[in-house]
This record gives sequence, C-alpha cells and structure tokens, in this order.
Amino acid sequence: MKLPDISESPRRTTLGVGIVAALLTCAPPALAKVVRIVIDTKVSPAFGGAPFGTAGQYETLAGRVFGELDPFDKHDKIINDLELAPRNSRGKVEYIATFFLVKPIDMSKSSHLMWQDVPNRGGRITLAAASRVDGDIGLSSGWQGDNSGDTAHEPTPGNVNDWAVVPVPTDRHGSPITGVVMGRILNGGGLDPNGPNVMSSSPIVEHSNPLAYKPVSLDTRESRLESRDHETSEGVVSGVRVFRSDEWAWASCSAKNPFPGTPDPTQICLRDGFAPAKVHQVVFKAKDPYILAVGSAAFRDAASFFKYETQDASGNPNPVANGIKWVITRGSSQSGTFIRQLIHFGFTQDEANRKVYDGAWPIIAARRIALNFRFAKPDLVMKLYEAGSEGPLWWERWPDHVRGLPTRGILDRCRKSNTCPKVIEHFGAAEAWGQKLTTGWVGTDAAHDIPLPDNVRRYYFASSPHGGGSGGFLTAANPGSIPQCSSNNYGPGTFPSNPMPQTQTVNALRFHFRNWVMNGTRPPDSVYPKLNSDDDDEGEDDHGRNHRDGRDGDWGRRRERPRPDLVEPTKRALGFPDIPAVLASANPNAPNDFIMAMLQYDWGHDLDYSENIGFHDFEPPIVRRVIKQVVPRTDADGNEIGGVPVVLREAPLGTYLGWNVTAAGVNKGKVCNYQGGWIPFAIARAERLAKGDPRLSLEERYGPTGITLGHANYVALVRAAATRIVAQGFLLQADADALIAAADASNVLK
Repeated sequence: MKLPDISESPRRTTLGVGIVAALLTCAPPALAKVVRIVIDTKVSPAFGGAPFGTAGQYETLAGRVFGELDPFDKHDKIINDLELAPRNSRGKVEYIATFFLVKPIDMSKSSHLMWQDVPNRGGRITLAAASRVDGDIGLSSGWQGDNSGDTAHEPTPGNVNDWAVVPVPTDRHGSPITGVVMGRILNGGGLDPNGPNVMSSSPIVEHSNPLAYKPVSLDTRESRLESRDHETSEGVVSGVRVFRSDEWAWASCSAKNPFPGTPDPTQICLRDGFAPAKVHQVVFKAKDPYILAVGSAAFRDAASFFKYETQDASGNPNPVANGIKWVITRGSSQSGTFIRQLIHFGFTQDEANRKVYDGAWPIIAARRIALNFRFAKPDLVMKLYEAGSEGPLWWERWPDHVRGLPTRGILDRCRKSNTCPKVIEHFGAAEAWGQKLTTGWVGTDAAHDIPLPDNVRRYYFASSPHGGGSGGFLTAANPGSIPQCSSNNYGPGTFPSNPMPQTQTVNALRFHFRNWVMNGTRPPDSVYPKLNSDDDDEGEDDHGRNHRDGRDGDWGRRRERPRPDLVEPTKRALGFPDIPAVLASANPNAPNDFIMAMLQYDWGHDLDYSENIGFHDFEPPIVRRVIKQVVPRTDADGNEIGGVPVVLREAPLGTYLGWNVTAAGVNKGKVCNYQGGWIPFAIARAERLAKGDPRLSLEERYGPTGITLGHANYVALVRAAATRIVAQGFLLQADADALIAAADASNVLK
C-alpha cells in the first residue's frame, strides 16, 4: 500500500451506514501527530445489542489513523533511518495505522479507562465482556508494518486485522537500501530422518508469518543455501552441507511442476527435494527495509489522539472525545515485548510533551522486541540467531557486567520526561525455560537480584505454560493432547499440554491494575523467585556495587544465607525428581543442558548493541558467548517454588512443566521452544511403584478413591486454597467459587 501525501489529499466526505469518514484538510497541524481519522465500518449496537453493566450497549468502530512525524523531533529521534524516509510537502514522514475501537454508545456511562491492546502479529483484539461490564473502552491499534501474512495491508472493508503502513527509506542519493537477510526452514522435508525427501518447494516462515523481505536477484549464485543436521541452542552446528547454485532455485515447485519450477522470490525449490529432519538456511541480499519503529510511534499517537484530542485537523470528531481519563496499554507475548520496547524508546510522551500512558501491562514478555534496525523481523521468538535480548532487559538502571554494555534501564527515557506509567508484568515457567526470562531479573552475570522500581509490580506464575493452560482438574485418566512446539514446523512435544491456568489470576490482577491506575490503590506486593530473599531492599550505585554477594569481608558474621529460589538449570540444583516419563523421553537427561541458551551475538560494527539500532553486517551472527541463566527451583514433585499462589499449584495432580521435550525432527531432544507439558501423578501407590515413580500417588496424597473419601478431601483442599488465595488478593471470589465447583464436578478420585 502506497502512502498518500496527506498534506495534498483533497478533503472529501464519504457517507455510508450512517458513518462520516473523516479526511484531511490542507491546513498543516501544529505538531507531528495524527492528522486524519477515517471510520471505515461502524456497528451500533454491537454484540447483538446486549447491555453491559451500567454502561449499557456498546458499539464498535473500525478505521485508520493517518499521521506524520517530524524526522528531527526529539521524541522520534530514536527511530532508525527516519531521516532517510520519504517526506511530504511539509517535510514530514507519513504513516497509516488501523484501529478497532470498542466503546459504550453513551460515553457518559463509561469508566473513562481505555485499554490500548497490542495486536499479536496483526490479530485484532476485541475488548473482553468482563471489561465491557466495567464500562471500559478498548482500542486495538496497528503497529506492525512488515506487510506480510496477517500484517498484510488488506484493504477495507474486508480487513479484520490491525497493522501499520510505514515508510521505506532510500539512501542519501535516493537509491534503494540493500542489506543482508537470513531465512530458516525447519523440518522442510518432514520429521522422520528416515523418510523420503519432499519434492515440493517451501516458503520461508518466520514463526508464523512469511518472511517479509525478498532477494534482490533470483540468481542463486548471489545467495547462500545450506542444510544442517543438528544445532544446539548454544549454536554448535554439525552436518553442514552447502548447496551449489545449480542445486536449488528461488521458485515454486512440486511433483507436477518439478525443479527448477516457477520463479518465486518467496520460496525455495531443491533439485533433489528437502531432506527430512534438517534446518535449511539461506542468506541473501534484500532491498527496501521497512522503518518498523514508525509503527511504534503510530501506536503512541493513536493513544494520544483518543485520549486528548477532540477532533482531527479537518474538524472530524474524535469518537471518544473528552471521555478518556486513563490509558493502560496491554500486550501478550510478542505484543508484550513491544510494550517493553515502547517504554524503552520513550514513547510514553507525545510530541506535545504529554504523558500518554497511565499503565502498561507487558504479559509473558521477557525481552524487548527487535524492530528498530534495518531488515528487522519482529515475528521472531528468540530461537537460535534471533535478535531480542540485546541491551537492557531490566527496568532499573543496571550494569551489563558480562557484555560490557552501558549501565541503562528500560525506564531511563520515561523517567527523564516524567512520563513513566505504572507497570504490571507477569510471566510463567515457559518464559524462564524458553524465553531467557531471568536475565532481566538477575543481570547478565546472574549474580544479583536487580531491584524493582516502585512503579513496577512483577508476578511469576510457577510451573505455568506460555499464556497459561486450559485449567480444569485433569488426571492420568484424561491427561489431554500432545502439543506442537511453538514456531512453524519446530516439531511435536512429548508430554501433554500443561493445564496450569493463568486466567483467574489475571482476572484478579486486572481488578488491581484498574484500582491502581484509577484510584491509586496499590496492588499486592510483587511475588517472584529470587537469588536472595533478603536482598530486596539493598541499594546499589550505578555500577551495581553494595550487594550482599558473599564476597565482602562481613558476610561470615551475618546470618546464614537462605536457600535461593533461583538456581542453575540443572537437575541437581533444581531438586528435580527422576520421573519415568522424562527418563523415557528423547532426552532422558532433561532438564540438564536443556534451557534455551541466552547468547551474546555479533552482527558486526554497524549495530548499537545496547539500543539494538543500525544494521547487521552479516548473517548468521557470530556467537560470542553463552550467558549464564538461572531458573526457579522445584519441590520433590518437580513443581516450581516461589510464584503467585494458584489453586492447581496448591492442590497438584501432577508435575507441571514450563518445558517439554521435542519428540521428533531436527530439534529432537531439545527444549520444545516455549511449550509446556505436564506429567500426571499415578492414581494408586501400586501403579507408581510399578513404574518406579518417586512422586506420591493421588491416593497417597488425598486419600483412597471414593466420592466421600479422596475426592471429598481433594475438594476440601481446593476450597481451603481458594479461600486463602482470595484473602491474599490473587483470586476473585467469583472465580474461587467456580474453581471449587469445578473440582467438585471433576473425576479426581471419584
């Protein structure tokens, strides 16, 4: 989609379904910002006309914001290559971003709190019914501008995703910018190493969307393709084969359209087909990188417009004008990493120097998204060679002891502008094992508990999978299905999907977050595992000194150090039991040498490794070092210690893992990316003894099978746990009642 010159767009009004689509006047705005808002579709009333609490009926508005940035404005100088972007007649850089607004028809009945949700890889978000009952407003804002897959620029009215249209830079002579790009295909020939080669071509998919960049030339002599038999997560590679240029093509092919196929810059065709259970890796020269961080500015500007403005530059009204007092931005997984980067960029302040965000909720997000360098790929998820762990991963200013990067923190810029939001973050075990989570807690030397600022709350959901499981009270009689490991063609897991839920806890956190932002009522204290439980209030200077790290001369006279809840990721340090199902898996040594490695990469001298700005001189990067990580230790059952109380964790029916073992394919035996699993307890003692399982059976824990025996005991334990967790503030009473009823209705020891 070509960006129009907003300053020269004629003013016109389009009527349809009672909607006025606002377009831009020629009058220049005073500041770089949203200058035009278009409502493409409106549904009123929405949701079948149902009323929600005292807010009544809701309506939805789908549209686009058109904005512009001053390439020399201090608020946007962090954007890589912005000075090389095309400019309109006013010297401004233009963008377009879609949005989806969910609001009460009568805004006077609203709570005046707007949740600005971050779409994950383009997926539009509709404000949940519970928030509509609260009278809240929902804004799903486009930001991802790589125009591929679910972020492709689908025209209205058929578009159902949220994305951004961002500029493509040219060099200072007006010529296209080129650079090196790498794409990887996992298990393109299937999972079975003894299977036949697959003769059809394969696209290059980055996690879930096609690679956004294409080769400058389809001449394979200008690219490099290789296959690999095996890779460790630390980057040790074996079985490399480099393909000759006549052995492959940039083409679409199949058994009916064999090699060399039909030229296609998005697919790879091999003369002899894709061998199974391998990685295929191509490095090529591409052109026209997107300035993706413009999408971050567009996201900020959309929030600012709906919060502060009454109309756009041509007088068309803001549909929630004077109705927004507070804005909380919220995003999960990739979207949460976007929020961490948004704050790091300083995009908490708009061009008029106003505070945009009152709250920010990065969910299950352990890094800052990598999108502010040339040819960035924001869909990537931290597998081998994937960017995202560069620079500060912690909120407080803290030295990067191992990588030698400057002492910085994510909040540095918003502190300088006095626009830092209140922050809640929460994670589960999958992020610790598959997303390199704890480096942001303990630094690159894994030696200190980095203090949390007063405006940040952190909650860890022990033994929880990515985003939480399906909940319920499953047992060995019905353990659930085996998951696919996250990422395209990564491979299947070994153990059933981990059911440990997050939903009920998140409901409680949402209640607390609203009260914190709207009323100043502080949420419960942070709960997460630490290296030293008595380190919480220890101060530090800008060099990270003055921590009680056991090296000072007074340590021997202090009380004995408590056992840490964060330990090295080895079976012995964790206290993880010998569970037969793990011993019988493709990696009986797990969790030893199993965590997704935290690596220091080298892409050359043209990248600022603290800000992750610039460009990569070469691909793949050089692995300079493996950075030490720690993980939460476990109890005798293998369940993690040190998290927020959750009913199923307090009344376990098995071992709930933040990891799984990849069962087949090139990643066989490795951590199943960030997919969790669970291993049920045996029902009876005889069963577990026959298997050699050291974990007590359900009957040994809760009593013999019978509705008035073990089942009743289990339900009583669930009731007691729920009552206790409600009192601690991590469970709402309605959810507690539902959990108790579900336990009673379950088949546990009936």
